[in-house]
Amino acid sequence: MTTLVHNTFQLERDYPVPPATVFRHFADETLKQKWFGTDEGWTSLGHGMDFRVGGVEYDEGRWANGTTSRFESRYLEIVDDLRLVYVYGMVVDDVRLSDSLASIELTPTDAGTRLTLTEQGVYYDGHEDPALREQGTGWILDNLGRALTTA
Repeated sequence: MTTLVHNTFQLERDYPVPPATVFRHFADETLKQKWFGTDEGWTSLGHGMDFRVGGVEYDEGRWANGTTSRFESRYLEIVDDLRLVYVYGMVVDDVRLSDSLASIELTPTDAGTRLTLTEQGVYYDGHEDPALREQGTGWILDNLGRALTTA
């Protein structure tokens, strides 16, 4: 029996830099590789990024335990320094876990930028817990925060 689980979550982070700086960390491949999905025990097997509407991005690697993971995305909307909208899928050991629609909004604040990420996902056949995806996405946004304050 196959099952689908749908989930929506929203995360906010405040960063002490202007929206243009946050946006650049999404748009510049070298900057993005410093914070997106990097972790001890992760070996990159390939990465590609075509940052334009209709462009695709992928990041594939292997964990120390041998598990492989692949992030595949396509950009639907890009407004410099303001927002990104993209669809992405996650594949682990050749099993498709999920597909999602994600949006990122950058709002100027007195202290810098508020980033609001909203994700609507469909998860296949019990392969992933949506709560773990939300937690992992929060971890990635925290990595971005560290990259922004140490740059």
